[in-house]
Amino acid sequence: MTASETTHQNHRHHVLHTQAADFWMARGAILVIAMLQLLLVNDFALWSRWLAPAIELLLLAPLSVVTAWAQNKARHASTEAHFHLIAHGRRMIRRIALVLTILVTLVNFVALYFLLKSLLSGHAGSGQILLIDAMNIWCTNIIAFALWFWSIDRGGPASRGMTARQGADFLFPQMSLKDPPYKDWSPGFIDYLFVAFTNATAFSPTDTMPLSARAKLLTMAEAAVSLLTLALVAARAVNILA
Repeated sequence: MTASETTHQNHRHHVLHTQAADFWMARGAILVIAMLQLLLVNDFALWSRWLAPAIELLLLAPLSVVTAWAQNKARHASTEAHFHLIAHGRRMIRRIALVLTILVTLVNFVALYFLLKSLLSGHAGSGQILLIDAMNIWCTNIIAFALWFWSIDRGGPASRGMTARQGADFLFPQMSLKDPPYKDWSPGFIDYLFVAFTNATAFSPTDTMPLSARAKLLTMAEAAVSLLTLALVAARAVNILA
């Protein structure tokens, strides 16, 4: 086997390292967020309630197409020119995905702001409505930051294997295990969703540690939103119900 063929096989291994199921779960996460935004009882949108979900779904459509194209090209890539083209496409995927994640996060921040404002002014509605909206924002927060963690770690799923190896943003316990099946283990979307969930419930990392500055800032932001939602809004709603 020539050195060129070996390089191509290594490229192929890394390109396909992110499973297609992870991309489908990420798309499903965006759909769930859009649904949750529409199910808020109070209207906490800056403009129309439908605007943010509509933009998110419009961004999700081309993102899904480009991702499927890149995955298909990666399976049949055999030359450096092919891998260069795939790398270009995946950089585009990363940019669109980050824009979508930023939008989802900002919309949820705005919803939390208006919920807190309504709570302080006494116009948040009944305790039941307050609880529903608080849990809606809390769930959206978890999914949004799961997307953040998945998108930044090791260059993100779209860039992983196509660029120079990047340092890990999160240290998973499986990384310390050298025996099968964890010898070549790599985190998937479910792993980042678990990290986001535990961080939102414990207000701090549990078994997975943030390593980079950006990972630490993101975990702090998620914990802060979760703390405001549960400790202030939910507690107030329980008092109203009592």
